[in-house]
Amino acid sequence: MRIVWVCIFLLLFGSVGWAPNTGLVKPESSTVASKPETIQPIRHDITSLRKPRVRAQATLVYKPSTHEIIWESNGDKIWPIASITKVMTALVFLEQGLDLSADVVISRHDIRRASTTYLRRGERVTLEALLNLALVASDNVAARALARVSLWGTLGFVEQMNRKALELGLSDTVFTDSSGLSRSNVSTAYDLSRLIVHATKYSEITSIMRQPSYRFQTNRRRRTVRNTNRLLNGEFAIQAGKTGYIDASGYCLVVVVEVPESEPLAVVVLGARSSSGRFTEVRRLVNWVSTHGRSLIISGTT
Repeated sequence: MRIVWVCIFLLLFGSVGWAPNTGLVKPESSTVASKPETIQPIRHDITSLRKPRVRAQATLVYKPSTHEIIWESNGDKIWPIASITKVMTALVFLEQGLDLSADVVISRHDIRRASTTYLRRGERVTLEALLNLALVASDNVAARALARVSLWGTLGFVEQMNRKALELGLSDTVFTDSSGLSRSNVSTAYDLSRLIVHATKYSEITSIMRQPSYRFQTNRRRRTVRNTNRLLNGEFAIQAGKTGYIDASGYCLVVVVEVPESEPLAVVVLGARSSSGRFTEVRRLVNWVSTHGRSLIISGTT
C-alpha cells in the first residue's frame, strides 16, 4: 500500500515544478464556457480602389470600433500562427490575478526542444519576467513555464486558452500549446485582428509589447533582450503587436497601429516570405489605408 500511495503522490504532484513559497493554489476547473461574443464584420467593396502590393498568405486591416474590414486577402484562411499564440497565453495567465513577483524555477520540461529562449534549466525567475520575455523576446520557455505554473497546469492552461477563444467568438482559432511551436495552433487573420484588439484592453500587455527591449534577472545572471517587433523603432505608433514564426507558418505579425485622423487599426500579416517582409507588408497596408483607403477609415460606418 505504501508504494501505491507514493505512486499516487508522484502522479499528482511530481510534474508541478513550482518554486517554494509561490502561494499558487490550483482551483477547481470550470466546466462551462462563457457565451461566445458574436460579431459580424462589415466588408467593403473596394474593387474601385488601387490594391496594396502584398504577397503574404493572408493579410487584413480591421477597424475595431465599427467592426469594419478595411482590407483583406484570405482573411478567413486558417493558418498556423506560431508565436502569436503568446498573446492568448498572456491574456489567460493575467486573468488569474496571480502575484507576478512570485518566483518560478525553470524545469527540464520547459527547456526541452524550446528553440528560442534566454532561460536555463534550474534558474529562478519571477512571473513578471516570464511574461515580459514571452511577449518581448518571444521566449518559448517563458510561455511554457507560465502555463505549467498556472492554476490549471500545462494541459488545463491550453484548455483555458481554447475556452477564451470561444468566449471571444474566435471560431476558427485552436490552441494545442502555449508557446506556438506546434503547427496545430491555428487561426485566421480576422480572428487574430480581434484577439490583438482585445489584448489592448490590458494595460499590462500593451505596456510590455511597446518596450523596445527588456532587462531581466534570474538568481544567476542579468540579461537584456530586444523586442522582436521591429516596427517599434519605425515611423508608426504601435499600441500592441506580436511576431510569429515556425516553418509551417512563415513569418507572421499582428499589430494595433495608430493612424492619423482615424481610430487605431489592427493589421495582420500571415505567411510572409521573410522576417523583413512581414514588417514591409504592414507598412504597405498602413500606407495604403492612409492614402487610397482613407475615405473608408475617416467616414466609417455607424
